[in-house]
Amino acid sequence: MAKQILIRPIITEKATQQSENQGKYSFVVDKRANKIEIKKAVEDFYNVKVQSVNTHILPAKAKRRHTRSGVLLGRVSGYKKAIVTLAPGEEIDFYGDI
Repeated sequence: MAKQILIRPIITEKATQQSENQGKYSFVVDKRANKIEIKKAVEDFYNVKVQSVNTHILPAKAKRRHTRSGVLLGRVSGYKKAIVTLAPGEEIDFYGDI
């Protein structure tokens, strides 16, 4: 069940700073998942204690690219993002297998 709700972690410069300094981790989650389901999924999958969950839905964006053959139009699909705050002393290691 946790794999169906948690799609992937967001590993960007901003998300890495938040995880190191504030104990907040970002995930792309299923659009139908609520905060309670996200909390249970993170706790089960990573064996940590979750303090709070904040979510927001990012809308789709139109993109255009200029190429030699002309302008290519497309779009990037929207997704739901969850920012999970862990209890003090808890931490998730995304790079443990590397």
